[in-house]
Amino acid sequence: MNQSEAAGWETEIEAVEARAQAAIRRRWWLVYALRIAVLVITLGGWELAGRVGWIDPFFFSMPSLIAIQIWVWLTEGTSQGPLWVQVLVTLEETTLGFLIGSVLGVICGIALGRNRLLADVFSLYIKIANSVPRVVLGSVFIIAMGLGMASKVALAVVMVFFVVFGNAFQGVREADGNLIANARILGASNRQVTFAVVLPSAMTWILASLHVSFGFALVGAVVGEFLGSRQGIGLLIATAQGAFNAAGVFAAMIVLAVVALTAEFLLTHLENFLLKWRPPQFSDMAH
Repeated sequence: MNQSEAAGWETEIEAVEARAQAAIRRRWWLVYALRIAVLVITLGGWELAGRVGWIDPFFFSMPSLIAIQIWVWLTEGTSQGPLWVQVLVTLEETTLGFLIGSVLGVICGIALGRNRLLADVFSLYIKIANSVPRVVLGSVFIIAMGLGMASKVALAVVMVFFVVFGNAFQGVREADGNLIANARILGASNRQVTFAVVLPSAMTWILASLHVSFGFALVGAVVGEFLGSRQGIGLLIATAQGAFNAAGVFAAMIVLAVVALTAEFLLTHLENFLLKWRPPQFSDMAH
């Protein structure tokens, strides 16, 4: 192949890459345009239905009333105090429950995954504990720990633990046996095999569980506040419900959604940072 032919091939390859990138960008804009369209149609239809009387705004509220409620909370505060204080209280309970539950879940999942005897002994008790509706434990924690933060954190921990534990346990069991055998042949100790082979292999499972478990931690904190608390978004929901303030309930749900989406964004970036070795997916390339 002479120089002119090689240059022609390079030009053709660059053109193909440029068309592929342009197609990815067009799809990216299409996805976001459709997302905005769905949001506008949903909110617009909801507002229209409330104004023409298809639904009763007293029970189902309207986007405009919800926006007014959020603005009032931002400017004048809530009945429990400033809105940002309620968000921080719930976020602190959620974060503590998430961290404690995740750490305990990872440790127990790896320990039982690496030790078959422990797994056989405790498997029955874990199944029994996992079968108990965990939200019901909120009342027990409030009775035992009071209306403070401890009872909400405890419920969030219980909500998170079993999700992370299950994924960590399964990730350890799915570790490549050939890699473990090769590490042992090379003289690696049990500790070195766990941290150098098994834990990196299970990391994808563990990080996947974190996306779900933060939402469970948020649910645990809010449910605990709903059952009994002095501050927090759950108390806002309970107060709005008691006053038949549908706009307040929806406004608190939107605040919770913003908190959850922010956490999801941060966890996604953490996952991408810890799993740099993973081949890029199409969805990642599109962004």
